[in-house]
Amino acid sequence: MASTVTTSKDSAATSRPGYGRLLRTRGAWTFLLPGFAARQPFAMLTLSIVLLVQHTTGSYGAAGAVAAVTGVSMALFAPYTGRLADRHGQRAVLVPGVLVHATAGLALTALALNGAPLWALFAAAVPTGASVPQVGPMVRARWGVRLKGSPLMATAAAFESVTDEFTFVVGPLLATALCTTVDPAAGLVTEAALTLVGGLLFAAQKGTQPPVATSGDGHAPVRHASALRVPGVRVLIVTFLGIGSVFGGMQVSLAAFTESIGEPGLNGVLYGVFAAGNMLAGLACGAIAWKVAPQRRLVVAYAALALAASALWTADSALLLGALGLLVGMCIAPALITGYTLVESLVPAGARTEAFTWLTGAVALGQAAAVTVAGQFEDRLWDGAGFLVPMGGTLLALATLLALRSRLAGAPRGRTVARGMGHREPVAVD
Repeated sequence: MASTVTTSKDSAATSRPGYGRLLRTRGAWTFLLPGFAARQPFAMLTLSIVLLVQHTTGSYGAAGAVAAVTGVSMALFAPYTGRLADRHGQRAVLVPGVLVHATAGLALTALALNGAPLWALFAAAVPTGASVPQVGPMVRARWGVRLKGSPLMATAAAFESVTDEFTFVVGPLLATALCTTVDPAAGLVTEAALTLVGGLLFAAQKGTQPPVATSGDGHAPVRHASALRVPGVRVLIVTFLGIGSVFGGMQVSLAAFTESIGEPGLNGVLYGVFAAGNMLAGLACGAIAWKVAPQRRLVVAYAALALAASALWTADSALLLGALGLLVGMCIAPALITGYTLVESLVPAGARTEAFTWLTGAVALGQAAAVTVAGQFEDRLWDGAGFLVPMGGTLLALATLLALRSRLAGAPRGRTVARGMGHREPVAVD
């Protein structure tokens, strides 16, 4: 039989996972600070493109189309970037990636400023989106290496979710300020510069990147099966598509609703309330020592999200919509955090970066699709009809999750005996 030797001090420490203990993880700050700098530009990209292209073409339709091409390109190429990072190391992928992204972003800027035709902007948008550095998934993979199955993994997932939300609060504000007070091109130029500098600083932290598994001779990298072949990952992709539909539907529908009531300035306030709910729930999730299995937590959290999203279209006042938006935001964080936490039990270490990028890409793809559909609903139906998109997206994803939830059970990892004290490696037992 397996046995584990631990001290009472170790047990007490691991039974109370929290942010203080997480941030004291050895080596964490060496990748957290450059990682935050490197992912900040991602939140600036879409809005910077919209503001620049709208200024040069005079069309929000053209601006939205170029931004959508960038988003779809990112969603489609991100998993392959993650797979390459798992096989060859994060540094080997990130350095050329940020160089390509900065070059493509500056090329898109130059084309827009010189009045290039729309097809040329589309052509530049493809490599700009495809080369977006997947720093968030890379940071999550580094947490997995540092924590190695610790109860702090759920806290790390919560911390990353809150960091992402904070990024998407600061990024759009910075892009708007640069484009409106400095120059319409300043947002995209700054995004390219920050991506280059932040990405290179993050890539320089070689000591914390996940090791690349090698073959018996110690040289050739081991080729792991794609994370997409794990049934549980495919279920999570569908659930994250539904979450993306909430983000996209809210962006369009809040703008249309505030415009319809003659208070367009409330758009930023209402979306800020929605984001604040997400951040607060994320902080709370990371501070709780969960005893409920993550599979069950995901089902409960997602059911709550679908229920809250289904009520959005009924709002007839800004106050009610703000309250519902806060509730929806509070339901998103537990679902996102639990989904990312499940990756640790579903996917081998050598394919986790790819798995995280599939989930990140699913959110981006769901968001792009929701923006398009919600916009059509708002134009063709009634004010607030775009809120039907988050309802439909989450209900369909919930039905899939309930039908296939058994696939979220992690594969047995084998029995282990921990020898000695502290953080020594477990030894497998036949």
